[in-house]
Amino acid sequence: MSAAAGIAELRCASIRLPLPGTWDGGVSFHDVVVARLRDDTGAEGTGFSWTPRVGASAVRALLEDECADFLRGAGTHPEVVWEALYARLHEAGPGGIAAMAQAAVDIGLWDLRARASGTGLVDLLGRRRNVVPAYASGVNLDYDLDELCAQVSRWVEAGHTAVKIKIGSAELDRDLERVAAVRELIGPHAKLMVDANQRWDVPTASRAINALERFDPYWIEEPLPADDLAGHVRLRSTTRVPFAVGENLRTVRQFRDMLAAGVCDIAQPNVVRVGGITPFLRIAQLAAAHDVPVAPHLLPEMSAQLALCVPVVSMVEAIDRASLQELGGLAEPSGVSVDASGARADTGPGHGLVFDV
Repeated sequence: MSAAAGIAELRCASIRLPLPGTWDGGVSFHDVVVARLRDDTGAEGTGFSWTPRVGASAVRALLEDECADFLRGAGTHPEVVWEALYARLHEAGPGGIAAMAQAAVDIGLWDLRARASGTGLVDLLGRRRNVVPAYASGVNLDYDLDELCAQVSRWVEAGHTAVKIKIGSAELDRDLERVAAVRELIGPHAKLMVDANQRWDVPTASRAINALERFDPYWIEEPLPADDLAGHVRLRSTTRVPFAVGENLRTVRQFRDMLAAGVCDIAQPNVVRVGGITPFLRIAQLAAAHDVPVAPHLLPEMSAQLALCVPVVSMVEAIDRASLQELGGLAEPSGVSVDASGARADTGPGHGLVFDV
């Protein structure tokens, strides 16, 4: 790619992906905003933003009204552009909608760079491994016990030896019954992760985690509101179960603070929510400096590629019937696979995601 290449055009499109069933809390669809970038040599890259149910129109408005003209004529180096765009959008607030708009641009520029160099994204970023372990996961707190057991049994039959289920019921006894049943199904040696999705306060979380500890949870995910750093510090003193946090942290600084406080045992950045590949990689480096593995949140077609590159990795989430491919968002296979045998990527040039829009 020529050093003088600049961004000539940013075009957006949107796609709504209905879920096969409603998630806890009433989420029935995912929205994807696709950003197509073209430089002045004619080379192209595709980025995207993603959100369950809320915010896609605001993300697209930021891209079209605040980013398109600003980027025209700018260079195409992803990290340089990310810094400039961060400064541009900072008035709208760091993180949140602004970060999600930035992510679409940043992912597009990394795709542009990889395609122009004739390499896959993984090899451009620096492939450290060819496969990453994967765990089966589903949004299942509203399933009755029989439905939950049927789902977990299907995962076990597919060969998964690590699974994650939702907890945070109104009554602790319901969670205990469900976790006990799942532990029985998967056996004593499989990894069992539990995800409270920010449903508890400190006293409730402490009581619940201590009651669940006998089932040997591999991690407890989001036991408290994501931005409650002080609460996580208090909770840490009451339990030995590792904390997985990060899917709802939105900035590098938030991850820095959680890592420095010793309350992030597994880091779970979502590449869209943190603002793209550029900040995702910075978070991964911070995590490595604290000897903390990264387990990227959702978006398996992208998360798997990043997991192959980060210094210290945990697992990739094989989300049940909610990948971009399974929801009908991609026009062709991405070259990424995530199943019981692990996560792999062979995309050809770029990130391999061709959206059906």
